Amino acid sequence: MKATGVVVEYNPFHNGHYYHLQETKKQTNADCVIAVMSGNFLQRGEPALLSKWKRTKMALLGGADIVIELPYAFATSHAPRFAFGSIFLLQALGAESFCFGSESGDISVFTKTHDSLDSQQADYQLNIRNVMSDGLSYPAAAAKAFEALNTPLPLDLSKPNNILGFEYIRASRELGNVLKPLTIKRKNADYHDVVLGKGNIASATAIREALFSKDLSKAENYMPAFTYDLMVEDQQEKGTLMNWERFFPLLRYQLLSSSPSEINSYYEVEEGLEYRMIEAIKSSDSFNTFMTLLKTKRYTWTRLQRACLHVLNKIKKEEMHQLLETPPAYIRVLGMTEKGQKYLSSVKKSLEFPLVTTVSKHDLPGLRMEARTSLVYAQGALVNKLSAEKEEFNTPPVIVK
Repeated sequence: MKATGVVVEYNPFHNGHYYHLQETKKQTNADCVIAVMSGNFLQRGEPALLSKWKRTKMALLGGADIVIELPYAFATSHAPRFAFGSIFLLQALGAESFCFGSESGDISVFTKTHDSLDSQQADYQLNIRNVMSDGLSYPAAAAKAFEALNTPLPLDLSKPNNILGFEYIRASRELGNVLKPLTIKRKNADYHDVVLGKGNIASATAIREALFSKDLSKAENYMPAFTYDLMVEDQQEKGTLMNWERFFPLLRYQLLSSSPSEINSYYEVEEGLEYRMIEAIKSSDSFNTFMTLLKTKRYTWTRLQRACLHVLNKIKKEEMHQLLETPPAYIRVLGMTEKGQKYLSSVKKSLEFPLVTTVSKHDLPGLRMEARTSLVYAQGALVNKLSAEKEEFNTPPVIVK
């Protein structure tokens, strides 16, 4: 069987994602689509609206055949490590290609950009580090780093999906260029759009804005019916869609009950940020207020959210560095279709890494971190907390027939 891969978060799964999956199948003519999906916490430093299990079901109903989990360490890291972990897992599971959405929509532009930069990688990486030290986001820093090389490049690397695609291809080259890269042009909505537009495709950002207005029906036209039904179901089960405000009391407790040195020990808390966090939290009655007080030109909103996420989950620098210095050590299956089951059966004996379907049967550092952070995620539920806590250990892979 021929497999292709996609890297996703599905927060939530919407019509643009459905289009991407269908076009991926057309472009690759693959028998099986493998989705590498972030778990309960996401790359922008946010809790997912719905648990990984609900989002896995959305993915399978939307056209994916296998959903595997991108471990917390990679899922909540900056673009290069996020991309590396994702592409590594797709390659480890035997995919022949991967397909991503981009503002460009032209894969040759990505490969030409990489080719032109091969001889300037050292300067490029140095430029990125220098620019990011001024507090710019990774996409903005990458774009400025390219400008500093004075080399005309065909790819617009100020666009978030272009920069992620660029990192996917770089990771693939680093891993031996085994997977064939393909890209599909994003339709209609811009990544940063915050308002629902005409038609039935909108950005995930705009859809989340509408969802947080407390009226799910405002976003109903922009997502498949199964997504809307699962969101209504989740809201009834947990009393809320997850967001940072649900976790603010826990974050506030962590910051007020910890010493500056303890806070500094957490990943991405650097350069005295711990003192600013302690002072800001004393004057904050909401996460949004806290972030507004915390924000400076030096740190992007995303970078600060990720730091808050690691404080919330008590993720120490040493353990994160250890996990990020090596590739993921396992392949965790969150769900599959019958076609996905058939594919896994065909490759299972040739896999070099453990295929995890039951967490309790394995003792691996990455899985231990996943279990810890999932217990924290469960605390965001307004109702049925105990049930939510058991999900990580008791939920078998989702099967969609």
